[in-house]
Amino acid sequence: MLVTKTFHDIQTQLDSGGRALRIFVISPSISKYPQAKFPGVVVFSEIYQVTGPVERFASQIASQGFVVACPSVYHEFEGPEAIPYDVEGTDRGNKYKIEKTVAAFDEDAKLSINLLSTLPNCNGRIGATGMCLGGHLAFRAAFDQRVLASVCFFATDVHSATLGKGKSDDTLIRVRNGDLTGKGELVMIFGKQDTHVPRTGRDLIRTTLDDANVTVSFLEVQAQHAFIRDESSKGRWDAALTRSLFSFMMEVFDRTIGVDLGPLVDDTKPLEHVC
Repeated sequence: MLVTKTFHDIQTQLDSGGRALRIFVISPSISKYPQAKFPGVVVFSEIYQVTGPVERFASQIASQGFVVACPSVYHEFEGPEAIPYDVEGTDRGNKYKIEKTVAAFDEDAKLSINLLSTLPNCNGRIGATGMCLGGHLAFRAAFDQRVLASVCFFATDVHSATLGKGKSDDTLIRVRNGDLTGKGELVMIFGKQDTHVPRTGRDLIRTTLDDANVTVSFLEVQAQHAFIRDESSKGRWDAALTRSLFSFMMEVFDRTIGVDLGPLVDDTKPLEHVC
């Protein structure tokens, strides 16, 4: 499917500076179906905000028939522009990650889900995905009962509970308390060579989810951290594996959140061809 791109600036309550959260929206477009409705997916980015690789990943999801919302996670500190994939950018993104409160991360997720739920081309059935920091945020988004499936790529800081200001998040505590039990489907994907999430950390996450009777698929593959990033991956990008796991993710979303095309409109106007 073809896709269109726009953005919405939304005021938050927890940002004392009054800066708006920018949410980029990428939507599928089907000729002659102007009232088509699609499920929604929130795509949470790495520590670099919505970069080219994140936008391309989100656009591929949208082209499969999903309205995609990509929040700029560091609006409290700077504009919505992508942070460079360099040493300074990495240091900046990691610094913001532990200066922003977990409550503020959660508010951004809630506002992104709220936005999708109110868009005229979204049917209100919501999923979430993300990578690195975004994998953790997609995990936390699953606590929202409106999120029916979350696919988390190499989620950082879950095992160590070090997300947010004070480096003391409650993600696994909430899992143990039953906050994911009986809710949507969760998929956790990790590279076995990922130095950010060692084997002991992956084992802790898997055991905690299983002990809480969460509906989860736990995949460990032969890959390093950031293996789905097609730019500045420092030699870690695995295109074939990314394609395979993208298909796995789409099967989960197709099965859990569905699509509604609405009525057919017979538009007899000739299509404009743009080269």
